[in-house]
Amino acid sequence: MDRLAAIEIFIRVVDTGSFSAAARHFDIGQPAVSKAVAQLEDWLGVKLLLRSTRALTPTEAGQSFYQRARRAVEETDEAVLAARGTAAGLTGKLRVSAAVCFARLHIVPRLPAFLDQHPALDLELVLDDRNIDLVEEGIDVALRMGELADSNMTARRIGEARRRVLATPAYFGRHGVPGAPADLLAHRAVIYTRDAGGEDWTFRKDTAEVSVRLQGRVKISATEGLRAAVFADMGLAIASEWAFSPELKSGAVVSVMDDWMLPTVPLSAVYPTGRMASTKARQFTAFVEECLAPEFAPERLGGRSGPRAA
Repeated sequence: MDRLAAIEIFIRVVDTGSFSAAARHFDIGQPAVSKAVAQLEDWLGVKLLLRSTRALTPTEAGQSFYQRARRAVEETDEAVLAARGTAAGLTGKLRVSAAVCFARLHIVPRLPAFLDQHPALDLELVLDDRNIDLVEEGIDVALRMGELADSNMTARRIGEARRRVLATPAYFGRHGVPGAPADLLAHRAVIYTRDAGGEDWTFRKDTAEVSVRLQGRVKISATEGLRAAVFADMGLAIASEWAFSPELKSGAVVSVMDDWMLPTVPLSAVYPTGRMASTKARQFTAFVEECLAPEFAPERLGGRSGPRAA
């Protein structure tokens, strides 16, 4: 039995609570995972997992072994990378979670440079607009927008963007350009329903604060759909610069009322709870942060650090 491999398999089983999820991560069959855990139990002489039709639960001995083994494996990985030096590049697999539109516009086009730096690294992007379970999906780092609901998550803020009132020049040409929040009541809006979106917004300008409710017949839960609706001149939208950055630069979409401020949209690198961020995850995060700066650096808008430093 390869004890190190068996230990790594056991750690993944506990992280995911599933033999099948661990099998997918290591690209092996589920029977091989079960056999590795059984051999590890035989070698240690203790029961590590309680198996039922519903769940896998570590025993007291299993939980103690898991915590120490996980730290040992992570420290071993760090030691290997340190010994090889940064010139050797990163190796193995890296699973990154991100929102579909954000990744398409801001991450995927920049990936060739990162992969060229690390030719031995395999990268898997898990794209989903929902906040998936990082442990269950075996994610090393997630790029999440908006305020984080769980302040206990290990995270670091790496970018921040303004929200803007925007539409195509054709839409504003037909319906006029709003100059103040109250003017929005005369416009039809495409309303984005996720990530602290919605109909109700509070604008601030100097000491003034004005709240309005957007009027719109169309509500959309995906950024790609919001973009398509705006491009089709279905209405104006309140959206982040993340979502329309190329079009704002080209003039295909125009931002108005820029002297009125809305809550910003932060971007955070989030790591699985209770896990030390790997060198791979940290270097990928640094790469993304470098790519986004200075256009979306938190300092540009007076941003602050995330809940916990990684």
